[in-house]
Formats: sequence, structure tokens, C-alpha cells
Amino acid sequence: MREGYEGTGPGAITPDGCAVELYARLPVGEEPDIIAAAVPAGAHILELGSGVGRVTHPLLERGFTVTAVDESADMLARVRGARTIRSSIEDLDLGETFDVVMLASFLVHAGDEEVRRGILRTCARHVADGGCVLIQREGADYHTDVPRERVDPSGFTVRIASVEPAGEGVDSVRAEYVFPDAVWTQTFLSRPLTKERFESALAEAGLEVDTYLTPDGMWVRAVPSA
Repeated sequence: MREGYEGTGPGAITPDGCAVELYARLPVGEEPDIIAAAVPAGAHILELGSGVGRVTHPLLERGFTVTAVDESADMLARVRGARTIRSSIEDLDLGETFDVVMLASFLVHAGDEEVRRGILRTCARHVADGGCVLIQREGADYHTDVPRERVDPSGFTVRIASVEPAGEGVDSVRAEYVFPDAVWTQTFLSRPLTKERFESALAEAGLEVDTYLTPDGMWVRAVPSA
């Protein structure tokens, strides 16, 4: 397990504490609709950190072509209909470019700043001329509205149980997922990024915000800097 990351519960756990069986159960949210509205129809999407394909599969159903990247073979084994590549995001260099590069799951908030820099460089390296990068950010109160929980209509509870300082501007976040028949937890490191710090991180990688796609600013379309 990666230092600062931990996961508990049934089934395989990835090095960053993600439970494969949990992610296979999680329902699809509004992400595919947000993505589809922000990019050209039929675009080829490079999905960084695809997991089990929770978003991959709805995008394929909408007519997109997806190349799914994840460092977990157990996660990628659940992906159907997409080209899959096993790799850490920060080390990825496919030698090709894509209409859309997608970085969801708050991966831009990586606790390790060097990892975040590598991730954003990967985004910039793989976006085609005229293409875009879609990034999901944490909400403004992600680290402060704690504890909090949400009961999903499908019958499970997701809870952010605690957020504790871990040093150097990084927090240790503990999430709990309670289903009628199983409980999973994930502890991970997250670095809060104000809008200014987020945009500065993009600029360092040669990217800039094109538009904030949602009123809460959590989904962003970025483009290569002019």
C-alpha cells in the first residue's frame, strides 16, 4: 500500500486504497452527461484513472471512443469495450494525442506535488491541437464540511468521516461506504487547491482554463496555453 493510503473491505484493494468491488457497485452519476455536453460528439477520450469503467462504459454507450488508463490490473479487468492500458498516470507517454484527456476522481488533488505535476504534464502531453482536458476538482467545502454523509437512492451511505492535517498543506481523508451487506473504507491524502492555486498548477503544465463547466466549479475544461 502506498504511504498515507489505506483501504479495508471485501475483495482486492489497490495501492491507493481503492476497493475494486466497491467501485464496481457504485452507480454512475452525472459525469457522463457533463462530459458529453463539453466535448465534440464521437471524440476519442483518454481517460486517466478509469478504475472499473464506471464512467467509461456510459461514454462508450454515447458513441465516444475511450482509451482507459489505470495502474490496477484488477480495476482494468472490469473494463469492457475500451482499449485499456495499465500505467501510473504520471509516467504515461503513449506518443499519441487525443481529442479529450479526462482527469476525474479529484486526481488533480494528489497529496504529492510532484505526482500532481507529473499528472498534469501527462494531460498536456496527450491532448491534441484543438483538443481539451476535462478535470474534476473538489468542492469548495470538501475539507471543512466534515463529517458529512449522503444516502444514495440505490441504498448505500457514503460518508466523509474525517479530514486531518497530515503536514505540508496535505490532509488525510477517511471515507466510508456502507452497504447493507458490506462496508468499505478508504484513507487517502488530498491537497486542497484554491481556484488560484489550481489555475497556477495548470499554467505550470502549459494549460489554462477554458471554462468552468458547472456552477460549483468542480468540472473544468482546460486547453493548451496560447
